[in-house]
Amino acid sequence: MKEIEAKFFVLDLEKIRMRLQELEARLIQERVLEMNTRFDLPDSGLSSKVQVLRLRQDTEARLTYKGAGTNEQGVLNRTEIEFTVEDFEKAKNFLEALGYQSFFYYEKYRTTYDIPQASEVSPLFGASEASTHIMLDELPYGNFVEIEGESSEAIRAVAEKLNLQWDTAIPISYHLLFKRLCLIHPDLDPATLSFAALNGLNITVAELSIHAADE
Repeated sequence: MKEIEAKFFVLDLEKIRMRLQELEARLIQERVLEMNTRFDLPDSGLSSKVQVLRLRQDTEARLTYKGAGTNEQGVLNRTEIEFTVEDFEKAKNFLEALGYQSFFYYEKYRTTYDIPQASEVSPLFGASEASTHIMLDELPYGNFVEIEGESSEAIRAVAEKLNLQWDTAIPISYHLLFKRLCLIHPDLDPATLSFAALNGLNITVAELSIHAADE
């Protein structure tokens, strides 16, 4: 019920993928399209407390709650409760019956790796990194790497092995990055972050106000 992670913007996602193969990381989820819908109360009660209520559809439907977290040197630490649901539409109807309203839809492609148990790999990795997950995320406005692990130290160790500059870790969500983009491109619908909506739009790093971790 804890999420400890760091997020990085990258220019060359394929290079990260090749590095993971060199490090003998395991592919645990092939590239899949995620369709996410965030919900809130009419008074924005969740957002005002930096809480997240999300319904996601990829290979299955999942409902997620995330509490307000702390960010220390690029690592976000917060409560996360997630479980699968039988039917996406039924779960959506359930939330709406309780008074929640959908306010943001976003898409991304995600490929997920993890670091094998220390006994299964070379001495490159220690036991503390055994459960570290690395997600390669493709969003309509760019590519990112998320590293999720049991501790800040484990996450930082993996980031270093992937040659990611630690001081470029992004402390905000994909949603907030998109809100920055909407200020520059007023024709965008701030409630919809989809590949179709941003098709043909040339997004720059400067517009997102972030730095590439692999430069």
